[in-house]
Amino acid sequence: MVAQNGKDLLIKVDMTGAGLFETLAGLRATRLSFNAETVDVTSLDSTGGWRELLGGAGVRSASISGSGVFRDEASDARARQIFFDRETPDFQVIIPDFGVVEGAFQLTSIEYAGSHDGEATYEMSLASAGALSFSAL
Repeated sequence: MVAQNGKDLLIKVDMTGAGLFETLAGLRATRLSFNAETVDVTSLDSTGGWRELLGGAGVRSASISGSGVFRDEASDARARQIFFDRETPDFQVIIPDFGVVEGAFQLTSIEYAGSHDGEATYEMSLASAGALSFSAL
């Protein structure tokens, strides 16, 4: 696999609830993180005192974050609506030459910023709100 452009890592939101995905406008940086909690089953009988983990147990989660330039487009308005209405719509994360991660996410924070001599920017964070699927490209 060759190196990929960071701009090709896209976050898309379902605009209507009917599977119409649109890229969140103005993003400059994006991140997708997968997490898995462990279940420690170590006991006095554990070999050599080494920690033992219970395979297949624990909670899995994912988080998405992004930052960019505020554009006040339809996808920006949808993100605000999702936050204020506490919705958990489907999002897609397009990972170039790898695949698409899709599932419900809750928008946990939106931050807007700007300086007197620069553009208005925003940052957002999302947390998975159910099972995710992966489709290879």
